[in-house]
Amino acid sequence: MLLPRPTRLIRAAGDFTLTATTGVQAPDGIADLLRELVTPATGLPLPDGPAAGAGGVISMRTVDAAQLGAEGYRLTVDESGVRAEAATEVGLRWAVQTLRQLLPEQVYAAAPVRGVPWRLPAVQIVDVPRYAWRGSLLDVARWCHPLPFLYRYVDLLAAHKLNTLHLHLTDDQGWRFEVRRYPRLTEVGGYRAASPAGHARDGRGDGVPHGGWYRQADLRDLVAYAHRRGVRVMPEIDLPGHAQAAIAAYPEFGNDPTRQLAVRTTWGISTHVLNLEPATLAAVCDILDEVVDVFPFEYVHVGGDEVPSAEWAASPAATARAVELGLPRVADLQGWWTGQLAAHLAGHRRRIAVWDELLDRGAPAGATVFAWRGTDRIDAAQAAGLPVVAAPYTHTYFDWAESDDPAEPLAIAGTVPLETVYGFQPGDVLGVQGQLWSEYLPTPQRVLWRAFPRLAALAEVGWSGPTAVDVDGVVPTGPWAEFRDRLTVHLRRLDQLGVGYRPLD
Repeated sequence: MLLPRPTRLIRAAGDFTLTATTGVQAPDGIADLLRELVTPATGLPLPDGPAAGAGGVISMRTVDAAQLGAEGYRLTVDESGVRAEAATEVGLRWAVQTLRQLLPEQVYAAAPVRGVPWRLPAVQIVDVPRYAWRGSLLDVARWCHPLPFLYRYVDLLAAHKLNTLHLHLTDDQGWRFEVRRYPRLTEVGGYRAASPAGHARDGRGDGVPHGGWYRQADLRDLVAYAHRRGVRVMPEIDLPGHAQAAIAAYPEFGNDPTRQLAVRTTWGISTHVLNLEPATLAAVCDILDEVVDVFPFEYVHVGGDEVPSAEWAASPAATARAVELGLPRVADLQGWWTGQLAAHLAGHRRRIAVWDELLDRGAPAGATVFAWRGTDRIDAAQAAGLPVVAAPYTHTYFDWAESDDPAEPLAIAGTVPLETVYGFQPGDVLGVQGQLWSEYLPTPQRVLWRAFPRLAALAEVGWSGPTAVDVDGVVPTGPWAEFRDRLTVHLRRLDQLGVGYRPLD
């Protein structure tokens, strides 16, 4: 009952039971991860080295196995122990997660559980992910979720073999990334006077201040923690729109430097965007220098979604720049502006990621496009010759309600049912990603309720893909029903982890 479903699994007779004398032979980081995930509930020490006596051994090693790719692994369990092989330590980390799922569900408990035989069924597994990018966006700009929750969320991603956390760190309603050269970004931009009460369309405020931000040192520690679990962290600094918090902190970044804006207290899209002056572009590059110093992942997301161009159209300097560059529309300055950021990041050997609006405004060459406005935007990015991460709102927006039941908590828009997520066929893309925009997710509890079990379904889409097979190489009949059966078992693991997920209908 593994989730996501492995590429190939063959069951065999017998089993292997972990005991106090079971030893571990593995690279240090892999052995440490195994103990972190298994020892708290089992109480078993899993010491280094061969087994003492009849306890058997868990052997995990890297081998020359190009067919397993960067993340695949082979895992065998028989009566003598466990053997895992992978081409990289990333693959071994996923083997550890599979081994954990093969154990009784109580292994996910945070404290020792007595009276459970820690038995592993005999299996042979070969497992290679379908997509290289399997991610989840977490918006911490609208609501500054506490740092311990980010660690917990990383653990949940890793448990589902999701390899990328996309942190949306800035928006109109808050700036959460510490920038030492521009401290007012957090001192001013990190706090707002109020938030909407009820739905944004109701036009009511709660009158309650909200704020917070993350120190660079704390984010470095989070990145290191995630790396040990096979999870990359991609920062998003949304530019040049969704920038009202930044302009509130530094009015000279805006198109009317004499106007003092406040950090936005309503949801929706601000009409205020960054100006196109060289000094502002230089400041943004300074900010990105600090971003790449904290986040070593090769990608930096610079947003680019929902950028109104009215302020640029009203600016003589902006219109003159468009003429100078030979651009047919002032709005196309966004593509030029983002291209400057791409060139700067290339100097740090980083790649740029953008939302799919850039396809209409001149996406820089080599940009990776996150296609969110529909599955047709996946096709548009591919037609433009750009790598694409499939993130359409129709299948991957988990801040949307799961059903139209009146009992559903307040959501931003329509419905994305669990079965719709599981049925998503992304096509030939770099990968898939689920989005958790947080306007209506003010607490960690609400984030998890919206995320699961839909994120578990997307994890299977991303890992197994449409060509996956199951037991003894047989493609399962009725894949949705079969997935529901496995998901029911998997939810008991989430129960042990204390995840307050949305119950199955």
